[in-house]
Amino acid sequence: MLTAIQRTLRRPVLVFSRGAHTQYVQVDENNGAREITLSHEKTKNSLSLEMMEHLTEAINKNKDDTSLRAIILSAKGNVFSAGHNLKELVNGFATAAGCQLVATCDIIVCSETSKFSTPGANFGVFCSTPGIAVGRSIPKSRAMYMLLTGEPLSAQEAYESGLVTKVVRADQLDEEVNQIIDKIRHKSRSVIALGKQFYYKQIDLSLLEAYKLGEEIMVQNINANDGQEGIRSFVEKRKAKWSHT
Repeated sequence: MLTAIQRTLRRPVLVFSRGAHTQYVQVDENNGAREITLSHEKTKNSLSLEMMEHLTEAINKNKDDTSLRAIILSAKGNVFSAGHNLKELVNGFATAAGCQLVATCDIIVCSETSKFSTPGANFGVFCSTPGIAVGRSIPKSRAMYMLLTGEPLSAQEAYESGLVTKVVRADQLDEEVNQIIDKIRHKSRSVIALGKQFYYKQIDLSLLEAYKLGEEIMVQNINANDGQEGIRSFVEKRKAKWSHT
């Protein structure tokens, strides 16, 4: 399982080892990180059916490749994503909104000028599906403020609410994201995957059930190859050599 990192400002063009581009997304890979850039500026990167198909394909491509450690979502233009494609909404189909995409990521790093909103009510279409992800990420009163008024949260308000992980200056965004990716890259992929799966599964369990599952996962983790390697490296005071199994 991968770690999804979202940032709200497109970084300058760099040289990557692998890349694939369409009119909807640009995909670049380098040193274990895949950056998926929403690139349909004409529609402010609205999440149309075609956009979602391209985005889903880019996320799932070779997802079991052990060299892939993190996926970064970014965007071209001054809008990360305008959310629903209103033309498709009129035809009776609602896709996920931009803020929902942000709230679904594991780690979110944004610049000081970033804003986050669920403005559907302004156009007569309540942000029901975005409200699910947003409501599970921030306190109820703040979520209801966003959903009922359509007003945006500033970067600082989003941080204080728990919607984003870190707020940095725009010129520090690349450095911060790269530091996070580097820390994840040096961990065991199998351990990170196991821990991430456990974290999301235990959320819906009772406290007792969560602890019971946690005990099972801990035993499984310790008995795994990388669990044993981690213990040995600690005792022997050396750097661990992960097999990612």
